[in-house]
Amino acid sequence: MGYTLEGKLLESCTCNTLCPCWAGEDPDGGKCDGVLCWHVTQGEINGLDVSGHTLAVLTHIPGNILEGNWRVVVYVDDATTPEQQEALLGVWTGSLGGPVADLAQLVGEVLEVRRAPVTFEFDDVERGGKGYLVIGDDIETEMAPFIGATGNPLSMHDTAFTTIPGSPAYPGKAPVYKVKVPEHDFDIDLRDHNSVQGYFRFEAA
Repeated sequence: MGYTLEGKLLESCTCNTLCPCWAGEDPDGGKCDGVLCWHVTQGEINGLDVSGHTLAVLTHIPGNILEGNWRVVVYVDDATTPEQQEALLGVWTGSLGGPVADLAQLVGEVLEVRRAPVTFEFDDVERGGKGYLVIGDDIETEMAPFIGATGNPLSMHDTAFTTIPGSPAYPGKAPVYKVKVPEHDFDIDLRDHNSVQGYFRFEAA
């Protein structure tokens, strides 16, 4: 039956602004440690309603982003039922195909799947686009898009890499980006590094 998912993306990473990964270039410092978080505002997977639920990936990218070999910790919000969690993981592991499968094939190792409370806030772009994300005690980040010459948020189209295929992305700056997952070698406390926000619509038959 496939899936139809609409929602919002919040993303922060250790690269400086702007993140070269989106242009297909090597990350700043030779590696990128990022959190990529998709919140489904409305959607179904194989007929199962997953509206209002969130999946995030904490990822270590050891070199050029397009070469893969990502090591990831996957988070699913703890309000999901077991069936909803299984469905969301089916999409983001690529087993259900569609546009997300191209992204999933870059993952080399899933270190762990965790359930955690998630706070996901994203003011719509026309209202300034500020974002705020907290995942359990592990991750916290705040962000806001850059503003272009016209007074509108700066947008990226047709990038070499994207976490929201088919949609524009809004790069910006994260005044807060903290990760504390030492058991998987994530220990981050940064100011004013890269962020990306956006909207998505994913479909697969």
